[in-house]
Amino acid sequence: MATFSGTDRLRDLHAFDDTKAGVKGLVDAGVTAVPYFFRHHPDPLPVAAPSEAAATIPVIDLAKVDVDRGHVVSQVRSAAESAGLFQVVNHGVAGELMDAMLAAVRRFNEQPAEAKAPYYTRDLGSRVRFFCNFDLFQSPAAQWRDTLYVEMVPDAPSPDEIPPPLRGVAEEFAAAVWLLGERVTELLSEALGLPPGYLAGRAGCMDGMSMVAQYYPPCPEPEKTMGTTRHSDPSFLTVLLQDESGGLQAVLPRPPEERWVDVPPVAGALVVNVGDLLQLVSNGRLRSMEHRVLPTAASAARARVAVACFFRLEYSASLTRPRTYGPIVDSGEGGARGAAAVYRSTTPRDFLAYFNGKGLDGRSALEHFRIPEAAAASSAVDVVSSSTTAAASIPR
Repeated sequence: MATFSGTDRLRDLHAFDDTKAGVKGLVDAGVTAVPYFFRHHPDPLPVAAPSEAAATIPVIDLAKVDVDRGHVVSQVRSAAESAGLFQVVNHGVAGELMDAMLAAVRRFNEQPAEAKAPYYTRDLGSRVRFFCNFDLFQSPAAQWRDTLYVEMVPDAPSPDEIPPPLRGVAEEFAAAVWLLGERVTELLSEALGLPPGYLAGRAGCMDGMSMVAQYYPPCPEPEKTMGTTRHSDPSFLTVLLQDESGGLQAVLPRPPEERWVDVPPVAGALVVNVGDLLQLVSNGRLRSMEHRVLPTAASAARARVAVACFFRLEYSASLTRPRTYGPIVDSGEGGARGAAAVYRSTTPRDFLAYFNGKGLDGRSALEHFRIPEAAAASSAVDVVSSSTTAAASIPR
């Protein structure tokens, strides 16, 4: 295990990172205290009662789409506009596949450190990378988790680039979630009064997909750190598979004050949440959900495992003409014309440069792209949402 000076933060971060063993390496070395650069200030928000969680985060049965599509669209609209999060069952991803995916992530992370080290990198150009905290050198405090990132769409890695414990199952799981993403974006398009394929196609909400497997080892001092600190996702949509451990919490934006609410694991369910880019594209109508993950207590029988699939910007280096993403405000496809843009348009490079540069610091990246109120009132109403000038009116 690396030795930390306690006085030179940057040197200590590099010493930790150079082990290529992540947080699991600290646990395997028998640490009994959280290193100082993992320590977080206490969060002031209270935690809501379980009854509020049940009332706030719906479980939507997608099998009912063929029976009463309008009702399901209404459920999705309500959840996406208020909490920004819902869980889905009967979603088409087999339970056996979900179990196999979680088991594969666990096998990868619980290998000896030397088996994982070849995949450890901070090279953002790598389609497969293992690391501890993408923002290790930017965030105010590190988070108690290790991550395996795999880019799946549009530039999927070859099978031999994927770590052996995940080969086959990762590709199958990603393909199944992709189909689910198509279904959900259709429902969200209809919820916004748009044609079913609008968000996936013209608005670019399914231009890319990354799969991120998170491993949260048991922590000796869970009250002093975070598994993942408060943030919203730099995606259009996130589909999350979580194990039975729990620990995921979302911000409940209800009077008289914000509160944390547990997002309990539901057997057979996947969690769906709105990301920053969908809030931007919907011009603020859909709500990007802020959330966090509590550390796993040292008394836990095993680590927490989760797999998130992010439907995100297309940022392939092979693009010769990157798409521009912006609010859907006015194309005459229904709804009142003349709505002012709340956010300015952005390119993949600009958005990710800002998000990666600030790290998970508790601030929403969206604020950087918000148009000041006075400017918004006088701005042009047609903001591009693709490399052409495609846009659509959204009823408000």
